[in-house]
Amino acid sequence: MYLGIDIGTSAVKLVCVDSSRILETSSVSIKTSSPKPGWSEQHPDLWWQATRDALGQLSKQTKLSEVKAIGLSGQMHGAILLNRDLRPIRPAILWNDSRAARECDELRTTLPEIGQIAGVLPLPGFTAPKITWLKQHEPKHYAQLAHILLPKDYIGLRLHGELGTDTSDAAGTMWLDQATRGWHAGIAEATDVALDWLPQVFDGHSVVGTVTAQAATETGLKPGTPVVAGGGDAATGAVSLGATEPGRGFISLGTSGQLFVADRSYKPNPERYVHAFAHTLPDRWYQMAAMLNGARPISWIGSQLELSAAEVVALAETASRDRVPVFLPYLTGERSPHGDPHIRACFFGLEDSTTRADICRSVVEAIAFCFADAAQSFGGTIEDLPELAAIGGGSKSDLLLRLIATVTGKPIVRSAGADSGPAYGAARLAALGLGALERTDLAVQPPSTDRFEPADLAPLFERLTRFRQLYKAVRLTE
Repeated sequence: MYLGIDIGTSAVKLVCVDSSRILETSSVSIKTSSPKPGWSEQHPDLWWQATRDALGQLSKQTKLSEVKAIGLSGQMHGAILLNRDLRPIRPAILWNDSRAARECDELRTTLPEIGQIAGVLPLPGFTAPKITWLKQHEPKHYAQLAHILLPKDYIGLRLHGELGTDTSDAAGTMWLDQATRGWHAGIAEATDVALDWLPQVFDGHSVVGTVTAQAATETGLKPGTPVVAGGGDAATGAVSLGATEPGRGFISLGTSGQLFVADRSYKPNPERYVHAFAHTLPDRWYQMAAMLNGARPISWIGSQLELSAAEVVALAETASRDRVPVFLPYLTGERSPHGDPHIRACFFGLEDSTTRADICRSVVEAIAFCFADAAQSFGGTIEDLPELAAIGGGSKSDLLLRLIATVTGKPIVRSAGADSGPAYGAARLAALGLGALERTDLAVQPPSTDRFEPADLAPLFERLTRFRQLYKAVRLTE
């Protein structure tokens, strides 16, 4: 039995698997703090406590002593800042934090070639510009800085005591030279980072350490259990779907959203904010459009209307199709394809007759429209893909998957356990690391349970056109 631990933005998810299927799952919710506009933070110790709680849940269903190896997955780009005692200096600055916008502009000027090296142009969500911001705005914290980790790697530290990461999570920091898959000294220097602050980089299936006696006492895991490096949630989600080879792609509908296409070579396209990153497996890369606003707007409107996410989607199904307003879902700015940390959400076309159902429908449609923009930004790269698989909590919605299929022109397939994708992928990397799986096994696609074909919906495409026009109009007023 192999364990996958995924440190998400809204929850820590765990799965236990054998070599081919999910056996048991558990999940513990976590909250994000926004102490100032544009800020998004979580304390790393919240992740550790949630991991321990989720393991406690899992221990009621299965024997943790039977776990043979552990794989890690997590939200990418977060800055976990540690002192020499390996303790967090401050709360982690997350992927959807926009405070370092000015630092990104400065970095582009200092290193005009950075997009070709790092695979994407600087954006405030990435780890590197956050350190420049820290030096300028929190010099006392910067003076204590001795180590930098990514979210999943902090859990690794608590489990095995080592400082390590994998190639895919390293790729999302902006410090990685994507072509050589090693830290880039010039980018580190330009962002006020010493190379010895950065962790060792491993392939995702490589064992970084084993569960310590202290961690075993705190978690119930068996001491000495191997822990592999794992991957950022995009890469481990890909592993869960067999998207490790060219011709494979998927969409992820978590708090954020991704459109991911696997490849055997490094193909940067920074001008359209398509990320070209190292995969968690050796000799593999991927291209990805990354949207800050995946399924998150559904939970946001649900909180405003006192509805669950499922109730929002159900209400959206009942909306009048001829009077749906247009919603820009950019609650925390946007990454792909706009690279715009300043844009914010808004409704357009509200009337006296607008209902709650119409509002819910406009929010769900807006998420699909973001994927339409993402697909367009790839150019011809995704034309030959026969279909896109779907993972993440938002993949539970038939309506949303139908809409995305329609506006992207690509069939969308859903497989069993799609909402546990990254954790499942991490567990499979653990199995690979111990030799229970072969590399070729990770390229096998799971059987699909549902398929959603593109439909001919003229009013939907009319609203997509207005959606794009609205962004341009609002953007011009910034």
